[in-house]
Amino acid sequence: MIPPFVDEAWLSEHPDAVLADVRWYSDDREPGAEYAVGHIPGAVYVDLERWLAGPAADAEGRHPLPDPEVFAEGMRRAGIGDADTVVAYDDAGGVIAARLVWLLRALGQPAALLDGGLRTWRGPVARGEHHRPPSTFAARPWPTDRLADVDEVARLADGEAAELLLDARPAERYAGAPDGLDSRFGHIPGARSLPCRENLTTDGRLLPVRELRDRFAAAGVTQEGPTVVSSCGSGVTACHTLLVLEHLGYPAGRLYPGSWSQWSGSDRPAVTGSAPR
Repeated sequence: MIPPFVDEAWLSEHPDAVLADVRWYSDDREPGAEYAVGHIPGAVYVDLERWLAGPAADAEGRHPLPDPEVFAEGMRRAGIGDADTVVAYDDAGGVIAARLVWLLRALGQPAALLDGGLRTWRGPVARGEHHRPPSTFAARPWPTDRLADVDEVARLADGEAAELLLDARPAERYAGAPDGLDSRFGHIPGARSLPCRENLTTDGRLLPVRELRDRFAAAGVTQEGPTVVSSCGSGVTACHTLLVLEHLGYPAGRLYPGSWSQWSGSDRPAVTGSAPR
């Protein structure tokens, strides 16, 4: 398996890697249109809403995991095959494209984030669309040992389990600031705030390893400590936290796909404030 983050030098040394542009916005921008305005040459566009998430619902959250067959169809249409190595990027330091990378790695397929992504790309930029021939990609079930469901997270919230629940959303959303995305505000009881975007420099590259270790240690994550369940707003940016964990050599964590959007859509307890309960 390749490392979870690679740079432009690695990419130039592996010209057979498939580049995937995975953008998503919470505002009115259309990701596919932004891709067409400018993307890394050779990159295919992968629609997060269509191929990397199932239908939104209060019971499941805004971006539940897609049905394995839907995911496989999206990969086939993008020209990503079973044997391909994938390097994904976005224009947000990788916190969105991490969803595709984590899903592929969870299935055992080599995939990585391009550190810095489009924001630090120094080469030419292509316009329009790029298409690869349709590929063969087998539908495979999501590995249950890499996932945590809402009942497991409820046991964490009640202090009945030993894992550490991290929240990758911006600190103000964790604390309870209205965001226009969910029906309630705040965080899951017991969750600790570790905003994924703060693991990046101002230009969108990963912080040095020592700084990342310090940030994770401040949230209670250590090499010998409890394993992590990663959450966010809807299970997308939480994938970035899991990739950084792997980058640091920590034990693999689990993804809570429903995240706050599922939790807040129920009558389960919510907490506000800047510190865990």
